[in-house]
Amino acid sequence: MHIFAHFSLFCAQIGGIMGKNIAIFASGNGTNAENIIRYFQGNGEVRVKLVLSNRRSAFVLERAARLGVPSACLTKEEWAEGEAVLALMKEAEIDFIVLAGFLARVPDCLLQAYPDKIVNIHPSLLPKFGGKGMYGEHVHEAVLAAGEQESGITIQYINERYDEGAIICQQKCPVLPDDTPDTLAARVHALEYEYYPRVVEQLVLGQR
Repeated sequence: MHIFAHFSLFCAQIGGIMGKNIAIFASGNGTNAENIIRYFQGNGEVRVKLVLSNRRSAFVLERAARLGVPSACLTKEEWAEGEAVLALMKEAEIDFIVLAGFLARVPDCLLQAYPDKIVNIHPSLLPKFGGKGMYGEHVHEAVLAAGEQESGITIQYINERYDEGAIICQQKCPVLPDDTPDTLAARVHALEYEYYPRVVEQLVLGQR
C-alpha cells in the first residue's frame, strides 16, 4: 500500500473535530473530485477527509495534494480483498463515500459497512447505457450511435452490480444534431459539476 505523507498524523490532529466526513474514490483526472472538495471547503458540517485511488498515476492524487486533502493509492489486490480500504475508512472516521470516476469494484466489506452511504454518478440516464465498460467517452459514443435526443446524469447508490443501484437523482440535457462525444461530454460534465456536490451534501446531512 502506498499512503501519501502524514495521513495518519493528519487524522490524529483533526480526529476530534465534529462533523460528517467524506471519502472520495477516483481513478483518473479527478475534475469531479476537485469540484466536490472545493464545494465543501469552509463547510462547518461536511468535509472531504480522504481521497483514495486504485491507480498510482491518477492525477486526482495531485489535485488532492494541492487542496490539502490526504490521499492514498492501494493495489489491485488490496481493493479486491477490501480490508485495507475498510481500515483506512475507520482510521479517517469516514461517514460517507463518493465515487467520482472510480473504475474498480467496491469491496463487499465496504458495501456492508456503509449501507446506503456510497454513491456514484454515471454520465447517462440509467438504465440506458450502463454496465461494465460503460464509462466516460464510451457512454457518450453509445448515446450518439443510438440516436438519442437527450442524455444527462444519474446519481445513485451502489450495490454489487454495476449501475444497478437505487437511483437518487437524474438531470437531463439535450443531444444536439451536430454533437460529438466531446461536445456532449462537456454538457454532461456541466450537470455533474452543478448537481453532484449539492446532492451529496443533502444526503450526508439527511436532507434527501
